[in-house]
Amino acid sequence: MADMQSTNAASPAIIRRQDYRPPDWLVPEIDLDFALDPARTQIRAVLSVARNGAHDRYLKLDGDGLVPLEVKVDGRPLESGEWTLDGGALIIPLTGDAHQIETLVELAPENNSKLMGLYASGGLLCTQCEAEGFRRITFFPDRPDVLSRYSVRMEADPARFPVLLANGDPIEQGSSADGRHWARWTDPFPKPCYLFALVAGDLACNADSFVTMSGREVKLGIWVKEADLPRTGHAMEALKNSMAWDERVYGREYDLDVFNIVAVADFNFGAMENKGLNIFNSRYILADPETATDIDYDGVEGVVAHEYFHNWSGNRVTCRDWFQLSLKEGFTVFRDQNFSADMGSHAVKRIEDVRVLRAAQFQEDAGPLAHPVRPESYIEISNFYTATIYNKGAELIRMMALMLGPERFRAGSDLYFKRHDGQAATCEDFVRAMEEGGGIDLGQFRRWYEQAGTPHVRATLRHDEATQTVELLLEQSMPPTPGQPDKQPMAIPLRTALFDRIGSAHKGEELLMLTQPQQSFTFGGFAEAPVLSINRGFSAPVIVATDRSQGDLAFLSAHDDDPFARYEAMQQLMVNVLVGRIAGQNVDEAAVVAAIRDTVVDPHLDPAFIAEAIRLPSEAYLGDQMAKVDPDAIHIARDALQRRIGQELEPLWRDIHARTKANSFSLSSAAKGARKLRNTALICLVASGVPDGAAVAFSQFDEADNMTERQAALATLANGASDEREAALDIFYNRYRNDALTLDKWFQTQAFALHPDTVDLVEELGRHPDFTLSNPNRVRSLYGAFGGNQWAFHHRSGKGYRLVANCIIALDKLNPQTAARLVPPLGRWCRFDDERAALMRGELQRILAEPGLSKDVTEQVGKSLE
Repeated sequence: MADMQSTNAASPAIIRRQDYRPPDWLVPEIDLDFALDPARTQIRAVLSVARNGAHDRYLKLDGDGLVPLEVKVDGRPLESGEWTLDGGALIIPLTGDAHQIETLVELAPENNSKLMGLYASGGLLCTQCEAEGFRRITFFPDRPDVLSRYSVRMEADPARFPVLLANGDPIEQGSSADGRHWARWTDPFPKPCYLFALVAGDLACNADSFVTMSGREVKLGIWVKEADLPRTGHAMEALKNSMAWDERVYGREYDLDVFNIVAVADFNFGAMENKGLNIFNSRYILADPETATDIDYDGVEGVVAHEYFHNWSGNRVTCRDWFQLSLKEGFTVFRDQNFSADMGSHAVKRIEDVRVLRAAQFQEDAGPLAHPVRPESYIEISNFYTATIYNKGAELIRMMALMLGPERFRAGSDLYFKRHDGQAATCEDFVRAMEEGGGIDLGQFRRWYEQAGTPHVRATLRHDEATQTVELLLEQSMPPTPGQPDKQPMAIPLRTALFDRIGSAHKGEELLMLTQPQQSFTFGGFAEAPVLSINRGFSAPVIVATDRSQGDLAFLSAHDDDPFARYEAMQQLMVNVLVGRIAGQNVDEAAVVAAIRDTVVDPHLDPAFIAEAIRLPSEAYLGDQMAKVDPDAIHIARDALQRRIGQELEPLWRDIHARTKANSFSLSSAAKGARKLRNTALICLVASGVPDGAAVAFSQFDEADNMTERQAALATLANGASDEREAALDIFYNRYRNDALTLDKWFQTQAFALHPDTVDLVEELGRHPDFTLSNPNRVRSLYGAFGGNQWAFHHRSGKGYRLVANCIIALDKLNPQTAARLVPPLGRWCRFDDERAALMRGELQRILAEPGLSKDVTEQVGKSLE
């Protein structure tokens, strides 16, 4: 082995978008040979490298924790001093324009707790390379704008690893003289190294096929442990539906002969779109009525679609650099959201998506970790897999689609795919394709990619009785965010309608473009002042303030023909009452109860929509409406309103709960809607305080033939104190203790519970024999869920803060990516009272003082303290 020299920066380097330059060397071809073993895997890599342009810069191949056993150039072994290591990267001076570089490295996958690169999980060997994990496998220019054709050979013990999978199509396989077996795969499509994938293990296959629109037959396979095969049917159906939908809606056909999915138990993300070999967190593949809720089924469908859609929006057209991450993620989230809406209810899907956006992304925009959809700098790229990149990024695509209309948006997307197929592109490339393909000027719209923060829009309606006209005055503003104190006006599309109070109808919806700090729009023909319905369908990701009265909101909650606007009116009606009550104002709770009653008994409404509309805003969302969050006051006010709703409409809840009980399980929209409404009725009934509430909940728990109703009943019981609560938790644990994914629900349900002792229960669960820091799903189910439980996490003692901080410190030594994702709840300290803020800052400072802290956590905590 050659001598090694190493240099390390004293502090993590800041990577800036403005510093981008094309790669010095390209790698048109790469050949990989894996001798697989959990304790000792050897990887031989042969790279065909080509100088990119006229320069004399050396070849730099990124590496992380790698020790080169051999280094060759054009077949000649290099001597000591002919190569160096610099910060983990292999540096080789080269004089010619094209060479063949060969390296040999050795890894121990079973010791890779970071779950990045090549690692072991449940008897499998698998990879995760996005964003910068490939450098933990072999030396390579680990950046997304280096696209290569891959040939991969794997050799392993056939008893332990009978199945050998990689990207692309299988070419040949055989046995070696020493009893091991091997397989070779090639991927004909150039791809960045972050899309590389390999899986070896004892797996069974749910095999199927799909015939593309050009008549090609594609072999499909979902690979799991033998015992899990019965739980893969829904994922396979979702895959085939996704393939057909992408052909029908975008004209995108699959391009390889095989498409494989593998489910693994230990995974930092939800899934990964590696070309031809998607690797999934098992949570998003396995589903059956006994162990999966309707939300789980929807999650499987949506994530399978998301990763498949990446084949074009991410793989065939990939990112030039990681600052362009939303190019693939925002566009693909938009695509999977529309797919899921087409598979189910457009109205309910939109409500669900906006709820996620507000809960995660709006909070991100309002805190110290706010960043633009196209960031300007980062220290650790894994910290930018955020709701801003994904969810807000999707909203940007949605706004463009709205402004262009279906035909012009399709023309723009067709141009984008045609122009950039096989390239590493930028967000600007996408916007330009939309402009040229759709015939629109998106100059001002580009600010959505550049400016962080959530725009605020104030809408004021003025009626002139004499002229029978209405003036709608719109004003926009955006609060300062880190590094961006001053903001320019955004281009904000607002779907708007004005309702006649008497006829309960409007004269037509208009798309208003707000582009200035202040704009007014005038409408004629209104003898009476109309009711304003604005941002219908949540046409822009903004916060809208209006002067609408509670009566106006009640009117819209009963008559608005836009489902989201109707839902929004009901939610705002509730928010006004709850925020007013917290502030000590006299509020009309009866109006909320009446609006809920009217919604529930409306025969024209979908039960799933009713359940969404009458659901009280979360405690976290209520906190977002306040200048300073008071977790205790919010909890008391929300609990009191929920109790009143339960008490005054008790007969209604009993009737709904009884008549929505199904005789058998079905995944039809009607059955899912009935379950959602039944579970909402149970919450209201138990909240009323009736003596038999816990018994009714336990009966549902005990008799349920599906996890949707069983877990809903368990969660309802977990919020209170009763013998039934303890019995249900014990039964659930003993029934599912050997099923890791379902046991996650047991941890999560208790961590989310609105119970006075939740903080103490979480502390106990952290010491439970079935809790482990080594599995990201288990960590998220306990500490991730607890961080989202506003009342419990912000316990005045500060104990919740210390629990999460202790977890971050311990987890950082094993899995920095997962640890970093637990930081944001602590980072919102400035939104709380001085006492809580001081406690949160103290925990952040304690984390930052920890020796050897990863750059993942260092960046998150450092920004949170600024």
